[in-house]
Amino acid sequence: MNKITAASLAALAAIAPAVALAPPALADGTPGHGDVKLHATLSPFKVNKVTGSGTAMVHLEGNKAHVTIKVRGLLAGAPHAQHFHVGAKGVCPPESAAKVRNGKLSLNTTDGLPFYGAIGTSLTTSGDTGPASGLAVDRFPVGPEYTYKRTITVTDDVAKSLRSDNAVVVVHGIDYNGNGEYDNVLGPSDLDPSLPAEATNPALCGALRTTATGAVKGGQGGTQTDQRATVAAAAGGALLIGTAGTLYLRRRTGSTS
Repeated sequence: MNKITAASLAALAAIAPAVALAPPALADGTPGHGDVKLHATLSPFKVNKVTGSGTAMVHLEGNKAHVTIKVRGLLAGAPHAQHFHVGAKGVCPPESAAKVRNGKLSLNTTDGLPFYGAIGTSLTTSGDTGPASGLAVDRFPVGPEYTYKRTITVTDDVAKSLRSDNAVVVVHGIDYNGNGEYDNVLGPSDLDPSLPAEATNPALCGALRTTATGAVKGGQGGTQTDQRATVAAAAGGALLIGTAGTLYLRRRTGSTS
């Protein structure tokens, strides 16, 4: 099927600015590396014709993150890239951030960068979890529903973002026209023009919040209670998705957990 070239991803990485990350904090607001538990409700981007849902839980011990993600209602038989996004406002973008492309209103990954930030961790099923694996969809779970569980080591910057409620879980891959596959109804992907936008556009989103802070703030649109994302971040920037080689997009069957 379509292939993602190393050259195209390298070009994206070259234009991506550095992301300023929030300072470290525990649930009580003090710096440190203690245990933190976080939760997010993953809500659908209705503007992208998504009706699925999910939850995400993270138990952070130092830089070791025990991650559990449960989703349902996504495109069947297709891989769904999923990440911790960090370094911006720590919230999901509102539906109003969507733009008209190919004659249709939709929200792509770049539209959300001022709100949820760049990729900090790729939540793959095996192997590397860095931004370079952002589109390694042969190592991401397959829809329509799955339970993902993995213990990974995150970078210091991602750990700081998690502890300061500045990390967001985003699950990608939509079926805008409901034909059961990723196609070019929305034109090319903003991340790589050789891919259809449906393959990389956000499907579900939820802001991770430490459980000790009270009410969970997650999702977007009608369920997003944190309104810090009413304006675009001045820095903005492109998605950091560098790669060491050619990654490919292919459909698979079965669920990965």
